[in-house]
Amino acid sequence: MNAAEQATSLELTSKIAAVVNLFKTTFPAARSDLKPWANDPDTRELVDPDSIDIGFHFPGVSKSMQCRSLLIQIRFYEDPETQKRRAIGIELAGFTHRGKQWWLSTIDNWNFAGESEPSEEMREQLKDFLRQALELFNQ
Repeated sequence: MNAAEQATSLELTSKIAAVVNLFKTTFPAARSDLKPWANDPDTRELVDPDSIDIGFHFPGVSKSMQCRSLLIQIRFYEDPETQKRRAIGIELAGFTHRGKQWWLSTIDNWNFAGESEPSEEMREQLKDFLRQALELFNQ
């Protein structure tokens, strides 16, 4: 679900802003998008209500990232007994005008897959960002 729609409390809004700032600290040229999903019925059917989705766009295609845009989906699980919501993982995908180029899931094995992948240096920076983002949401 779009991050802008999930920002329903001061705590959650602050954490979303912190994740955006964390990403922009590592990748300062990126522009954040708190509403990466279109607001139409077909798209609404695909949106996961238990996720916070944030897009990032670079000024052009990044050769080291092998993409122009990124979609980050922070996945949550709410324990029915404690009513506590926690981040269980993040899915990250890189896109160009040709569509999805690569993806990574922290829920699975933290391995990149796809047609073209980021450079080794960028992979490590993205994994570091994901670790920090998960820690931030699970404090």
